[in-house]
Amino acid sequence: MTERRPTELEGQSPGGKRKGLKLIGTPHRRVDGMAKVTGQTVFADDFVAPRMVHMKLVRSTVPHARILRIDTSLAERMPGVLGVLTGESMPNTFGILPVSQDEHVLCRDLVRFVGDPVVAIAATTEEVAAEAALAVVVDYEPLPTISSVAEAIATPEPQMHDYADQGNIHKVVSMRFGDVDAGFAEADLILEDDCFFEGNTHLAMEQHATVAIPEPDGKITVYSSTQTPHYLHKAMTKVLEKPASHIRIIAAPNGGGFGGKSDPFNHEICAAKMALQLGRPVKVCLTREEVFYCHRGRHPVQMHLRTGFTRDGRMTAQHLKTALDGGAYGSYGVASTYYTGALQTVTYKLPRYQFDSIRAFTNKPPCGPKRGHGTPQPRFGFEVHLDKAAEKLGICPGELRLKNVVEPNTVTANYLKVGSIGLRKCIEAVMEGSNFKERHRKLPFGRGLGLACSSYLTGAGLPIYWNHMPHSGVQLKFDRSGGIAAFCGETEIGQGSDTVLAACIAEVLGVDLMDIRLCVADTDLTPVDLGSYSSRVTIMMGNAAIQAAERARELIAKAVAEKLELPVSRLVFADRRVFDAEDPEKGLDWPDAVIAAESKFGTLGTTGSYSPPRSPGKFRGAGVGPSPCYSYSACVLEVEVDPETGLYTVDHVWMAHDVGQSINAASVMGQIEGSIYMGLGEATMEESAFRRLPARLSNALVHKFPSLLEYKSPTFLDMPKMTTYVIEDPDPNGPFGAKEVGQGPLLPMMPALANAIYDAVGVRVDQVPIGPHMILKGLDDKAKGKPGRYGPGPFPAFDFGEPLDVPTLDEGGDGKATNNAARGLREDRGTMKIIKS
Repeated sequence: MTERRPTELEGQSPGGKRKGLKLIGTPHRRVDGMAKVTGQTVFADDFVAPRMVHMKLVRSTVPHARILRIDTSLAERMPGVLGVLTGESMPNTFGILPVSQDEHVLCRDLVRFVGDPVVAIAATTEEVAAEAALAVVVDYEPLPTISSVAEAIATPEPQMHDYADQGNIHKVVSMRFGDVDAGFAEADLILEDDCFFEGNTHLAMEQHATVAIPEPDGKITVYSSTQTPHYLHKAMTKVLEKPASHIRIIAAPNGGGFGGKSDPFNHEICAAKMALQLGRPVKVCLTREEVFYCHRGRHPVQMHLRTGFTRDGRMTAQHLKTALDGGAYGSYGVASTYYTGALQTVTYKLPRYQFDSIRAFTNKPPCGPKRGHGTPQPRFGFEVHLDKAAEKLGICPGELRLKNVVEPNTVTANYLKVGSIGLRKCIEAVMEGSNFKERHRKLPFGRGLGLACSSYLTGAGLPIYWNHMPHSGVQLKFDRSGGIAAFCGETEIGQGSDTVLAACIAEVLGVDLMDIRLCVADTDLTPVDLGSYSSRVTIMMGNAAIQAAERARELIAKAVAEKLELPVSRLVFADRRVFDAEDPEKGLDWPDAVIAAESKFGTLGTTGSYSPPRSPGKFRGAGVGPSPCYSYSACVLEVEVDPETGLYTVDHVWMAHDVGQSINAASVMGQIEGSIYMGLGEATMEESAFRRLPARLSNALVHKFPSLLEYKSPTFLDMPKMTTYVIEDPDPNGPFGAKEVGQGPLLPMMPALANAIYDAVGVRVDQVPIGPHMILKGLDDKAKGKPGRYGPGPFPAFDFGEPLDVPTLDEGGDGKATNNAARGLREDRGTMKIIKS
């Protein structure tokens, strides 16, 4: 291979000068020794692949500022630097949601958090690119820095984004289902609580990385560690202004995602742009610190709960308020806002329900979806709230929950359709396994048991871009050797989706897993699958795979029945054969069965697709929360607390999860225990905390823990003993009855710990992560005759205005709102007023 060495001369791209791009050295062109193109023919033997280029991003060092000047001259003169990109080269914005296309690949006028990308540098080595990035000079004009929801409410100007509902409040939601006031009037006990859930990050083992490879015909192929190749493809099409058919995204198997790789990211699009301009492959690998800046992790959320109970523990109404610190950009934030309230009703019966929420823009890395997307925060508040209610009512916490479990095949107050529900069995399993009734409130001081439950989606009921097309598709190709090629856009992120795809096909056709070759997550070759998020892959891909396999089975059965002179109804597909159920010796080996079908029908291939059933809700906001089915979990946690230091250890976790039907038992157990691990981290130590630098030095708002040296996560030595119960309650909407298992078991861990600490030492910690100093403060206050509590103050003052009113089914509702409180918010002489649209 010949090497094309860069020169010190500044050149231009083959297509002429482009805004925001400077090429240093000779760009890759089709010349002697390179690709020769004649019509549609590329002579590969004459092609010499150009060497890989490495890219680094220059990131903002200030949290909020106007960009006054960018000087890249020193970087450009460094030996080995090949190209420089600035925001002018990519003027189009992008984002994951159609309602929040608010990001530039490289900031053009404003930076909104420390870490916002401003310049991209390409060089012959990663070290040269990193050194050149340090040589770039950016001058800024500082703007006010917003660090919290309260500051966002108090600082409507300057707006970080002009599409916000109100000032720097990104999203405002207010919905009321049924006569909530009447529900509270029926209550014998009305309980109110304020809770806080600190933000945290995904901490996937593999950092983000992308390789972009330009092709001789002007197309581009991008390999990236993404959970959503389909949506990355959409974003690249918009920003690069190229036809979608000229961009190919291949999602490499991810070393963990947990939601952190489900947005389209700056570095992915920037690598593609640089590759197209240089005509050379471009590679970018983010450092761990940069991953903390990409973030899209758990939102910090403050909550206020008000719930009515009868004397026997039945809930009569609930009013939930949530306030989300969203960071600098929209990301999934609109959906995240709704998710902090939507799923409250699918676990326990809430006949009347009101939900108010705001999401604020702040000058921090943008938050987004992390395992459980938007639901762990209110689940923490709700389950701690229920524990307090049980004590006030003199009812066992387990019995209180059992009394309120949602019935199967019902519609909730906010019009979510619940199918199968194995929560009762989950609660009974963990209570029996831990001897909860016999031991709760009866252990020695310093030891305690806590109980909590949860529910979660098995796939979101609507796509991000609303349409009537399938959410997942599978294509099967059969060859005469008996091999099956399965094509699907699903993305393997370590959750075992590749195995599930092969298993569903093998189960229907009676073949071995080794007979199936997978081609997945390739936007050129595979049918669309919307991505690995919301625990959607098994149910959507699985149902599509089953449909494709059943269609193939029908064709093969007709051909084999004709050849064997048997009725189709007597044929069995098993053990790589198709045979007579009444005379198993009479049949065909699998390859011969495929040949018989190809002889009869021609080249053999089938497709399958899946779209979820429609939700009964028809009001604004009804698109968040519906799911083909819901999974359920229950957890008991045992803790030992040292009252002298506040230090505590989690000794044992009992976790039961309603998985519907287990397809791969080892994967199911792994997901449950992985959720226990991640939940333990969020409960005990993980936090994305920020601090302001001293004013005399900088106005920066910086991440306190942007590395694995400081951001603490549990190790093997921190893991408690685990007892896992797999509860099988098959749901008719799932493939073979399967439901999700990847996210739901995380949710009860945090409240179970808080409840166990109260049982151990009588201190309520109403926020997570729970630190020893919080327990000590509660014990100290308790010794002084004050309430033994550590937690947030009052919910931020905010006028949510008139809620959207939706009568429940019990009140004769039809899923539609009776008013039109879809909200438009405008500024009027410095005061925010609600304007009804």
